[in-house]
Amino acid sequence: MTDTLQMLVIITAIALATFTTRVLPFLCFGSREPPAMLSTIEKNLPPMILLLLVIYCLKDVQWLSAPYGIPELLTIGVVAGLHLWKRNAMLSIFAGTGLYMALVQFNVFSFL
Repeated sequence: MTDTLQMLVIITAIALATFTTRVLPFLCFGSREPPAMLSTIEKNLPPMILLLLVIYCLKDVQWLSAPYGIPELLTIGVVAGLHLWKRNAMLSIFAGTGLYMALVQFNVFSFL
């Protein structure tokens, strides 16, 4: 199989899978109310995913050596405070990412 044909097959498979996952809920629940269990999952899934991301991001932090996780904890505090204040997820995400990158790249806590 040539590289071009292989690439077309892969793109077609991905496009069909994406289309199927987008159409399936409309086919299953187009004319009736979704089950209560699905509504519960829909309501609780985003916070659970965010919690898993926070845990994943903190798993390799060296808490007993400099800078003792201070950039991470400071960034988490700023993101939480900013989100509680403005209720804007994109602002919280971009500000947190920018702050963390600045703290790490400029080695702000190198004096510890």
